[in-house]
Amino acid sequence: MLALWVAFLVLFCHAAWSPSVDGAPHTATPKTLPKKPSSTTASQGTALPRVASTITASPSTSKSQQVRGTVNPRTTFPATLKTTMSPSLRKGLEEPLTTTSTKWTQLSTAKAADKKALKKTVRVKVIKKKVLKKKTKPSIQEIMAKKASECPPLGLESLRIRDSQLRASSSKRDGLGPHRGRLNIQSGIHDGDFYDGGWCARHKDKKQWLEFDAQRVTRFTGIITQGLNSIWTYDWVTSYKIQFSNDTHRWQPCKNGSEEVVFPGNKDPETPVLNLFPVPVVARYLRINPQTWFENGTICLRMEVLGCSVPDPNNIYLWDDLPVTNDKLDFRHHNYKDMRKLMKKVNDACPNITRVYSIGKSYLGLKMYVMEISDNPGQHEVGEPEFRYVAGMHGNEALGRELLLNLMEYLCHEYKQGNPRIQRLVTETRIHLLPSMNPDGYETAYKLGSELSGWAMGRWTYEGIDLNHNFADLNTALWDAEDNDMVPHKFPNHYIPIPEFYTFANATVAPETRAVISWMQRYPFMLSANLHGGELVVTYPFDMTRTYWKAQELTPTADDAVFRWLATVYATSNLAMLDDDRRLCHYDDFMREGNIINGANWHTVPGSMNDFSYLHTNCFEITVELSCDKFPHESELPREWENNKESLLLYMEQLLTVTTGVC
Repeated sequence: MLALWVAFLVLFCHAAWSPSVDGAPHTATPKTLPKKPSSTTASQGTALPRVASTITASPSTSKSQQVRGTVNPRTTFPATLKTTMSPSLRKGLEEPLTTTSTKWTQLSTAKAADKKALKKTVRVKVIKKKVLKKKTKPSIQEIMAKKASECPPLGLESLRIRDSQLRASSSKRDGLGPHRGRLNIQSGIHDGDFYDGGWCARHKDKKQWLEFDAQRVTRFTGIITQGLNSIWTYDWVTSYKIQFSNDTHRWQPCKNGSEEVVFPGNKDPETPVLNLFPVPVVARYLRINPQTWFENGTICLRMEVLGCSVPDPNNIYLWDDLPVTNDKLDFRHHNYKDMRKLMKKVNDACPNITRVYSIGKSYLGLKMYVMEISDNPGQHEVGEPEFRYVAGMHGNEALGRELLLNLMEYLCHEYKQGNPRIQRLVTETRIHLLPSMNPDGYETAYKLGSELSGWAMGRWTYEGIDLNHNFADLNTALWDAEDNDMVPHKFPNHYIPIPEFYTFANATVAPETRAVISWMQRYPFMLSANLHGGELVVTYPFDMTRTYWKAQELTPTADDAVFRWLATVYATSNLAMLDDDRRLCHYDDFMREGNIINGANWHTVPGSMNDFSYLHTNCFEITVELSCDKFPHESELPREWENNKESLLLYMEQLLTVTTGVC
């Protein structure tokens, strides 16, 4: 039996394979085997053949490719075999191979589809990296300049520095001593008195110096200088050196590397010049040593020192870290844009008691905004007195502007907190706050900064008009009528009309002045105050002398007692004015009169807003000079708020106790 099967296999292989001719494909030719009887034969009586799969290769393929070949997924049967096989048998033989091939194809297709689906479902998040330019390393000068800006003035101009902290090598006379070497200090009109406008050395040589004692370890960062303030002479220093010490015996020069620095000085008496030190120096004493000066003058200067106090572990009692005020207000200088934002912020915080409106525009088109604070904003209630504060008439006198902005915040906050004093003030009065009457002038001073705007930059409007001399002169008309016995039958002594020539379009009247006059005529104000800066005193009408050729003359009004009372209320509640140990701001001693004075008795001011307000609208108005420093540094603002907070509130409350003006 085994021999029979071996013979069968040999015969089958010999018959099925034949050699390839000219690269023709190998073909398996099956032979039909003889019938073999079986008890289980098919209905057709045909035997099952042995079938070999066909391997094809392209004629152009290499030998290695021919050896591998390609499997044909579908089996091909010879025609002779197909004719001898029944359809059902042929289908049965073809189906397994076809099914396997189909499954393989479907699997390949499914894998490809899965790959595509995977590509579609998986989200690739592309992160865009910002291409940052490599920043150049800042120079030492830039770093030091930034650090210097962080250190405020130490207080020569604001009088926080006492006279005893200033010393000099020599002085030309007592009125030109070291105590007068303060930035922006003003001289009197009399040359040679005790109140000249700066320090002047007795000798003209390079050995002269002006010394400042900080009284504690300080990181000095810079210095600001001016020349002598005088209407008679011109004197200033054109270059100088700086020296430092901790004991006044050993002095170290200010150096830039290994070379001693000679700083450029001034070119005129009034323009401030700032010089920052190459490297901040920690010391207690500072000396300025003039090297050259104006050729037709002598060694004279005024100065302010920039620096930051360094905590001294050996003397904790000098540490000044406690806050000056507990009120959380925005203590900084606000330009026009920032002022609008703050007023809107207050209005949004207290919409039920505040209203912001404009009374007109400046020459450059900046709106003159007013904040109204009342329980019924926008409505005049019969019997409810109306009040106004005006600030910024002179653009460089910036303290009043900031105080009114702080006052808005304070009234809003305290009203919401249920402060009974503030609630009574808001419900029983109608308050109007104009923080900037001269916005153009303020922007000019603001761009220069608090210490570099000088004494006059920004004082006037863009057109060069002093607003405190720009109102209609009603005093002269009244006094002429009184001299001719025309008052009150032929000429009124109140509600005096504006002269016709003043209303002409070609009259020299600033748009800011016209806006304020129109504002006065629309609202029946009873009480007002005009906030200025540069001194510590409260003045009251009249501001213009009755004798026209006199610069100073006591010129009271018919309501002098009321005006004196109003001025006294503000002065006696102002913390700075109450300080008996403070020195004079410039040359006038107002403390002898309780820090109040008749305006004309100080200096004559024709066309003032105070006089106009009193004579044209019957509104009682005073002028408050808030500080020796017209434009104090931001670091001074919290202290100035505390100095004036009670005064601002108490003065407004006079509406509830004193009958003035009209309803």
